[in-house]
Amino acid sequence: MKIKVLITGGTIDKTYKELTGELSFTQTHMVDMLNRGRSMADTLSEVLFLKDSLEMTESDRAFILDKCQSSDEKNILITHGTDTIVETAAYLAKSIKDKTVVLFGSMIPYSIDHSDALFNLGVALCAVQLKDHGIYIAMNGQVFDFDKVQKDKGLGIFTNT
Repeated sequence: MKIKVLITGGTIDKTYKELTGELSFTQTHMVDMLNRGRSMADTLSEVLFLKDSLEMTESDRAFILDKCQSSDEKNILITHGTDTIVETAAYLAKSIKDKTVVLFGSMIPYSIDHSDALFNLGVALCAVQLKDHGIYIAMNGQVFDFDKVQKDKGLGIFTNT
């Protein structure tokens, strides 16, 4: 089974800039993450853009939807910022019925020690291979239905609604 990985940015791909103290994008870390995790899954990655999800627009979501719909693969992973991941998942669910799509991100960038990025990638990779067609969010060691999840900003975790 080939898995399409669509990369859109979010905290998972941010890098700490020592001189300014900011987190920003330089490049995706997805290939390094798959290699470091020793993944043997058959994946094909594509960078759509690298954005903070708070800056994501409806046209960005339409672009993600188009990429999902035009993909030959029926199993799709999407990296995404956690602030608006639920909104994007709901947007995709309106149109995608014949594929398994799992969105995931991280609360701490992959490039920083003690990141949850590799763990969330592992859960998402497993979920996209085992779940039925539908739209899901993989965070905090759990796989949520797109319409039964919320981000608890006070605790920094995702929970069932």
